[in-house]
Amino acid sequence: MPRIILLLFILNHTLFSNILSDTTLIKQHLKAITKTRNFRYFADKNQLNEVASYIEQVYREYSDSVYVQKYVVDGRVFKNIICSFGTENSRRIIVGAHYDVCYQQEGADDNASGVVALLELARLLKKQKLKYRIDLVAYSTEEPPYFRTENMGSYLHAKYLYDNKINVYGMISLEMIGYFSDEKNSQHYPIPFLKLFYGNKGNFITLVSKFKSGKFVKRFSRKFKSTGMICTKRFKCPKFIQGLDWSDHLNYWKFGYSALMITDTSFYRNPNYHETTDRMETLDIKRLSKVIDSVLLSLLALV
Repeated sequence: MPRIILLLFILNHTLFSNILSDTTLIKQHLKAITKTRNFRYFADKNQLNEVASYIEQVYREYSDSVYVQKYVVDGRVFKNIICSFGTENSRRIIVGAHYDVCYQQEGADDNASGVVALLELARLLKKQKLKYRIDLVAYSTEEPPYFRTENMGSYLHAKYLYDNKINVYGMISLEMIGYFSDEKNSQHYPIPFLKLFYGNKGNFITLVSKFKSGKFVKRFSRKFKSTGMICTKRFKCPKFIQGLDWSDHLNYWKFGYSALMITDTSFYRNPNYHETTDRMETLDIKRLSKVIDSVLLSLLALV
C-alpha cells in the first residue's frame, strides 16, 4: 500500500509540474519590473509606459486577445493592460494587480509581486481548456495620489464592465504576495487579539474579503485552501477594518461584484511597505511561486 500511495504522489506531481510556475521566470520578470532606470510612479510617464510595454509584450507571447485600456488623468495618459483566455465563454473572472508604485521606490512586493503573478498566469493559462473567460488586468494609478478616487485604473475597468453589462463571476486582486517570515512576532493584526487565532509568524498567505462577499469568493477560497500548496488563512471582516479594502478589489465591490484580495497582509507584516527598502532581494520567491500555483489550480478547478 505505501508503494501505491508513493506512486500516485509521483504521478500527480509529474502531471502538475508541467503547468506550475517557474521561479527562474519569476525572477526574470521581477528584475525587468523593479530594476529600472527610474521609478514607475504616476509622475514618471515614460517609466510607467516602459513597464506597461513590457507587460503587454509578455501577454502577447501567450494570448491572442490583448487590449490596452487608455484613460487620461490630470492631462496624463495611463494604461490598463489586459489579456484574455477562454474567450469563447461569456462569463468571466477578473484577476488583477497594479503595476504603479508609491512614489520613488522599486515596489517589489507592492506590487511587482502581483504583476509577476499575472505574467506567469498568462503563460500557464495558454492552451488550457477553461470553463470561464479569464481576464488578467494590470492596472495603473492604484497608488497615491489617486487611491480611493475614480481615477484608479481598477475603478475605470470595473465601471466599463458594469456599464456594458458584462457577466462577471468574480474578481481576484493580487496585492503584495511575496513577503514571508518565519520569525516570531513578525505578523501583526488590525486587532491585536487576532494573533491568538492566526499566530505571530508571517509565514502564510491570506484570502481577504468582507462579509457577504458572494458565491465566487466562497468557492474560490475553498478551492485555494484545498490545493495545500501554501499555508493559507482566510479573513472575513467588516469593511471598517483597516486594510480590508486597500487595493483594487474595492472598486469591484462598488459595482456589486464578488471580489477578494490575496495578500501577505502588507504593512501588518512587511516593514518595507511604501519604503525604498521594498526591493526584489527581500522577497521569498519559492513561496511567491506557491501562491501563483494555488491561484492557477483554483481557477482551473472552479465549476
